[in-house]
Amino acid sequence: MTSSGDTTDPTGTAGAAGTADHPPRWKVIGPGLVVAATGVGAADLVATLVAGAKFGYTLLWVAVLGAVLKVVLVEGAGRYSLATQRTIFEGWRSLGRWTTWYFAPYILVWGVVYGATAMSSTALPVVALLPDLPLRWTAVAFGLVGLVLVWFGSYGVFEKITAALVGVMFVTVVGAAVLTLPNLGEVLGGLRPALPDDSLVNVLGIAGGVGGTITLAAYGYWLREKGWHTPRFMRVMRIDNGVAYAVTGVFVVSMLIVGAELLYSAGIAMETGDQALVQLSDVLADRYGEVFGTVFLVGFWASSFSSLIGVWSGVSLMFADFVGNLRDLPSGHPETRTGGRLFKAYLLWLTFPPMLLLLLDEPVGLILAYGVLGALFMPFLAITLLVLLNKRRPGALPHSDVPPEWRNGWLSNTGLAVCAVLFLLLGANELREVLAPYVPFLEG
Repeated sequence: MTSSGDTTDPTGTAGAAGTADHPPRWKVIGPGLVVAATGVGAADLVATLVAGAKFGYTLLWVAVLGAVLKVVLVEGAGRYSLATQRTIFEGWRSLGRWTTWYFAPYILVWGVVYGATAMSSTALPVVALLPDLPLRWTAVAFGLVGLVLVWFGSYGVFEKITAALVGVMFVTVVGAAVLTLPNLGEVLGGLRPALPDDSLVNVLGIAGGVGGTITLAAYGYWLREKGWHTPRFMRVMRIDNGVAYAVTGVFVVSMLIVGAELLYSAGIAMETGDQALVQLSDVLADRYGEVFGTVFLVGFWASSFSSLIGVWSGVSLMFADFVGNLRDLPSGHPETRTGGRLFKAYLLWLTFPPMLLLLLDEPVGLILAYGVLGALFMPFLAITLLVLLNKRRPGALPHSDVPPEWRNGWLSNTGLAVCAVLFLLLGANELREVLAPYVPFLEG
């Protein structure tokens, strides 16, 4: 989202092609595709699939809205990083110590629980294809594969792997939608805003889940790793972000079409969790042949594995920067970059402690903390971006203020305000679901 105040390029070279600092536009797809692919995991596909199965095309407009909202958030995070040449955590730190008190427990708890979830989600389609493999140990193996790829690989290698996985996702997920031969009139009708009865939870889930949570804030770190680190790259960043979330929107719309055509019309109820995608592969196999079911499972795996390695890279960069800030290391210190000591420390945290959750029962206290802290992150991101991207703040840390030409205009502020309200509602609903088993009056 931009406004007249958001589009100035002080260097006058943002549109240049083929220079040392500015690649031609057709080569700029990179960090945006990474952040989008990382965010669109199995959980997002399931949420959209279930909505299509329950309500047909009625909530298609919500999927489109969700992709637009993520463009707003990611553009804001990227614009802050390019305009100030500071990381998002440096921006949060300029708002006061309270941001550190929230972020420190969040990133530690989130890493353990998400690590186990990502490994299991990646292993599930492989075990569905090869039933003799044990799910638990296959999950451990994928965690180790992700560790090795990110530990020894450069950002450039990681980006190429992610792009290949996105290609697999595109062929399988969009191919499944095309295969169902949707009714174009009904699809277009789904773009008209409407709320069926009992659909609020699904609306919040689709709009809030399209394309990531904490990984949205990692965008600025990937921009830096790519070498896009000054306002010269503002237009390139916006193209990158817009195209990436257009691809994300295509994924989500495709999955809703599949749910509407294959499940809603046939009255098939979906299972919960990642098993819903395994069930969908069975439906595709029954309807169109075994090959199509197998191909879809490959796409399910690509979606899950791209999220795994994306988190292993992006959130490790965020943690490294967080610790580097606490230790007063210079911005961009080698220990905080890809392959640095602090980066590798969080890689180990994402890989090995979560394996205990795979081998043991999930501890209730940890899951509860994960749910509570996670429900607060998206409102935290939207509200802090609203503050960081507006007028100068008295007492702000040096260089943490955005120059006037890159501050929000009314359109950007409106978009971020909508994000803040939506994610506060979504967070409140998630908190209710997390706390309901322990606070009886919330169950109703």
